[in-house]
Amino acid sequence: MHVMIFGCGYSGMAIAKAFAGENVRVSGTTRSAEKIEALRRAGIEAFLFDGETMEDRLVEALADVTHLVQSIAPGKADPLLRLFGENGASLPPGLEWIGYLSTVGVYGDHKGAWIVEETPCVPVSGRSKERLEAEEGWLAMGRERGVPAAVLRLSGIYGPGRNAFCNLEKGTARRLIKKDQVFNRIRVEDIGAATRFLSDQRLGGIYNVTDDRPGPPQDVIVEAARLMGVEPPPEQAFETAELTPMARSFYGENKRVSNAKLKAAGFEFSFPNYPMSLAQLWRDGCWRG
Repeated sequence: MHVMIFGCGYSGMAIAKAFAGENVRVSGTTRSAEKIEALRRAGIEAFLFDGETMEDRLVEALADVTHLVQSIAPGKADPLLRLFGENGASLPPGLEWIGYLSTVGVYGDHKGAWIVEETPCVPVSGRSKERLEAEEGWLAMGRERGVPAAVLRLSGIYGPGRNAFCNLEKGTARRLIKKDQVFNRIRVEDIGAATRFLSDQRLGGIYNVTDDRPGPPQDVIVEAARLMGVEPPPEQAFETAELTPMARSFYGENKRVSNAKLKAAGFEFSFPNYPMSLAQLWRDGCWRG
């Protein structure tokens, strides 16, 4: 098995760890020369890829790739779909499975209602519209090549080194209050495990990769502060808070995302809700990463 992860960042590293093992070659790309060494230290064969052109080493490595994971944000268009061509003629010849990391943002705003994979997508932001186009492109590519292509729609990603404890320690945590607002989350290790599961089962199609417990974002901050034994930051009204346009756009979408399809396929989450997940991060002392 040769797994190639395009855009081997926070989620990509967790996916690499989930695949690592005997007789598995794990490769990954990064845009940054500084990150090459970090990938190598993690046992990942590292390649530079700027999203425009592939160096010869990367083209050679692709020749025997069996599992391809695409984690690079699309921009105006998905860079890999463009490079591999409309019919996927230059995809690795021995490809067995494709995974595309997307976002629950493609659903848009559903005013707090429960969402399943069949719920119509009404993306609000340009980012989410681009994601939806890329999803469709990868699903079509899979059909064209006769390879299962799975779209993993991820909710808010957190885990070691990226969580409410870190934000409280840095003093950047904010307790924004917007009436009836909820978000789903997903622990990064569960992204890795879900990717491995879908590939092992040769499953294609769309899957929500998200926890069991959508909830108000301020509740996560309060729970983390309780575990740390510190005072949570004061409440701030969302309407009057100073926010970046991107942060404000996240709050423009309100939905509860169901993971029932992934569970029905047989996947078991290690971190199904944020209270037990935060408790584990704190108890094991791994929250700083």
